[in-house]
This record gives sequence, structure tokens and C-alpha cells, in this order.
Amino acid sequence: MTSFSRAFAELRRYPSAVAGLLLIALLLLAGLFAPLFIPYGEALAKWRGGDAWRMYPVNAAPAWTDWLAGNNNPRTQILSTRDAPRTQAHFAGGRQEHIALHFDYEADGFPSELNVFLQTDHSARAPFVRLTWLTPSGERFLLGGQRVSAADRISISQHQLLSQRLGQAPHVGLFAQPASRNPGATPVVQKGRYTLAIDAILFGDEATLEADLVVYGRVHGIAGTDHQRRDLLVALLWGIPIALAFGLLAAVGTTLTTLFIAAAGVWYGGWRDALIQRLTEINMILPLLPILVMIGALYSTSIWLMLGVVVLLSIFGGGIKMYRAMLLPIKQAPYIEAARAYGAGGFRIVIRYMIPRVLPVLIPTFVTLIPTFVFLEASLAVLGLGDPVLPTWGKILNDAQTQSALYNGYYYWVLAPAVLLMLTGLGFAMLGFAMDRVFNPRLRSL
Repeated sequence: MTSFSRAFAELRRYPSAVAGLLLIALLLLAGLFAPLFIPYGEALAKWRGGDAWRMYPVNAAPAWTDWLAGNNNPRTQILSTRDAPRTQAHFAGGRQEHIALHFDYEADGFPSELNVFLQTDHSARAPFVRLTWLTPSGERFLLGGQRVSAADRISISQHQLLSQRLGQAPHVGLFAQPASRNPGATPVVQKGRYTLAIDAILFGDEATLEADLVVYGRVHGIAGTDHQRRDLLVALLWGIPIALAFGLLAAVGTTLTTLFIAAAGVWYGGWRDALIQRLTEINMILPLLPILVMIGALYSTSIWLMLGVVVLLSIFGGGIKMYRAMLLPIKQAPYIEAARAYGAGGFRIVIRYMIPRVLPVLIPTFVTLIPTFVFLEASLAVLGLGDPVLPTWGKILNDAQTQSALYNGYYYWVLAPAVLLMLTGLGFAMLGFAMDRVFNPRLRSL
């Protein structure tokens, strides 16, 4: 068994290492599940917002919050005329259609919104549609009528005349018990079967009409929704592979390049080593975050550009001096002299004989660096300098900050990405510290 195999086997003695590995494994599994849940191209297209989310509620809390609080808030219901029976009456040049959409409403709270989406295909005159609302108590409310274009929306919640008639928002008044609509009374939900009656006049034999009634809920899914109706689960899931890829690539690029430069400086010495040390000292006083903010504000916020700048500025960091201190005694080791005597070149000695000697110390440093870069990417996004296309945890936090999520009581909007960031840091930190005790000879006795 090699020394590395023995070292990794020894990790099992540390509960923190096992817990860290479990957390990292769960994150990796969730990251692998993201492309299966929603493909990359579809995730990017949906995260831009728009009609893809039109049937989702605005700022809806996760459904599990109902279970925690013992509430019975409404879920979103979507009813389509494609599944509903219809009656037709033909006349010269067209026909009349009557469609009834029935649904049961048993929630304790009122819906957050009420919309009807209409789609029509016609070659002659545009169809005319009239909507009627029927309550479980037998009341009928005329919601008005209008001509319908190819794709149209009737926002019942913003119906001003109906709002004045009911004395409250339509999506509340239409679901309230009759007595609770009186001035000064507190609205009480009327449970039972509701009906939306759609009466349409279509011109031409080929004309078609379909409609979707959306009764928007106040809770939705596992992660809830944001101000653009987007399901936050998309960004939470896709944020995992994006964050881990950014952290992993930055950590690999930084540690390996830094170690190679430090080893080359130690071996060749002279003005090369002096130049490396001076560049390192200059770079160590440069503030990384303000430089990234300046690049994002003046040039580009592309995550790959930021990754390149992070790696470039981190190469000549404090790690070079640490590795140099460890490599200086190795340069004088007898086996290095033996390698030179056998005719090994400088590059081979650096790669084959010097760098492997410090790899045990490099591995824990590499592991603990990954969450550092994950937090850096999230920090840039929170400052509004995140990638404009990719759905990331930092982007969620930035949107939550912009929309005053905590002030408005949307705690889930902040807690979900914050908890994922915390678990990422905790998992890699516990594993990294345990590996440091295993691989670092000075800590083995602690």
C-alpha cells in the first residue's frame, strides 16, 4: 500500500473527514442531477424570465413552509379547455362555443392572482370571448368580454370595474363568502366548486380557441419563486455545478501553477528566483476583490473572465513563499544530487523529484481553497457583478437584496442559497482540516 493510500485510509478515523465527504458527495449528486432535471440550454433560457414562467406565482414560498407552520395555503391550479367538454352552435359564417372549467377550492387562504390565457387561430375576424364566474353559493359575476388576438391574457386580478363592485381585489372577492364582502368585514374564504364559463363566438370554420385558467397559489414547489415568477430550484440546482466548477478550476489552476513556479525559482535561483519573489510581494499588496469589481464594472462580468483573472492574480500569492520555504531543503537533499549526477535536466528534477515531495502538504491546501473561490464568485454576484447569463447562488442573493426580500418577509429567498454556501464551505473545510492532520507531519501527533 502506497503512502497516499495509507493516508486516505487513515482519514476514516476522523469523523469530520467522513462528514465532510458526505456533504461533498451530496453536493456532487445534486450537481449531477441538475442536467437531468433541466438541461443546460433550457435552464439558461428559462432563467432569463419571460413567458416560460407566466403560469407560476410571484414570490411564492416553498410548499414545505405550510407543513412547518401548519397552514393550508393555496397551491397553483391550472385548468385547460383542452380537457373540458364544450357545446357548439353553428351559424352562417361561424359558430358559438360554450366551455365550462370546474375546479374545487379547499384552501384556507385566498389565491395570489387570477389570470386567463387565451390562444386562437383564425383567418377571418378575431373571436369574441365573454367570461362568467360562478361561485359555490350560486352567485354569477360577469367578467367582461373582448376580442382575442393570436395569444392574449385576461388579468382578472386587475379588473378595475370588478374590483370596485366587489370592494376588494377580484382574486379575493371572487373567492370570499358573500357576507364577508361587506365594508369593514374581514374576507373569509368560500370553499367549494367554482366554475369559469367561457362563451365564444368564432368566425370561420377553421377558427379555434383554447384557454387556460390559472389560479395562482401562495406556495410553490421545493424552493419557491421570485419576483419574476422563476422557480428558484433551477438556480439552486444549477448553482451547485457552476460553483463547484469555478472553485475547482480556480483551486487547480492556482495551486499547481504556484507550486511549479516556486519549485522552478528554487531550483534555478539567481535573478529568476529574485524576480519571482518581487512579483509575489507586489501581488500580495494588490486587493483582489476591488480589482475584480473594477473589471466587472468597466469590462465584462463573464464568469470565465473572472476565473482567469482570479487564477492569474492568485498565482503569485503567499503560497509561493510557503512552497519556497519547503522546497529549499529539498534542493540540497542527496537524492537530488544523485539525479543530477545521472544527468537529469532541471525540468525533470523540478517535476519528478521536487514537486512530489510537497504534494502531501498541497492536497489539504487545495481542498480548503475550493470554497474560498466559491465564496468569491458568490460575493461578486451579490455585488451585481455576477455572470449575466448563468443561474448561480450569488445571483439569487443579489436579486433578493435588490427586491428587499428580508424586509418583505421572503426569508426562503435568502436562506436557501445561504445554507448551500454554508454547507459547501463546511464540507470542504472539515475534509481539508482532517487531511491537513493526516498529511502534515507536524500535526499528526495533535
